[in-house]
Amino acid sequence: MYKPDQPTWAMLGDMTENTNSGPAPTVWPTLRARDARTLIRFLVDVVGFEETVVYGEGDQVDHAQLSWPLGGGVMLGSDTRSDGTEDNWPLKPGSFGAYVVVDDPDGLYMRVKAAGATISRELVDTDYGSRDFAITDPEGNHWSFGTYRGEPRK
Repeated sequence: MYKPDQPTWAMLGDMTENTNSGPAPTVWPTLRARDARTLIRFLVDVVGFEETVVYGEGDQVDHAQLSWPLGGGVMLGSDTRSDGTEDNWPLKPGSFGAYVVVDDPDGLYMRVKAAGATISRELVDTDYGSRDFAITDPEGNHWSFGTYRGEPRK
């Protein structure tokens, strides 16, 4: 299990090169967290997202944007349902799932495993030509990583 006080990990080779020269992303997956600050640290320090912006004070995260080096990213914030305030974006923490494209799934797999992340699916070569694995983050969200970039638009 990942512990937030573990050392950070340097980005691996090709993962730092943003080869996406197209338009900025216009679809942003979003999630909520019981402990947004710990989730941010996990996604940045262990997985390799880049902390673009985080708004909020103390333990509260009102809005955070984490960018993926190859393009896109996620937005997240603290679950506010427990503090009695009305939540206009009532997503349940731990109910998120995403597929993230990586150039070096073996390297990322070794890094997240060494950091103590929960591996939910070991590295596998798929019948559609991807190399994938999956983890569960400290909030219970599911993240799948692989080389499959999707089919081209027609």
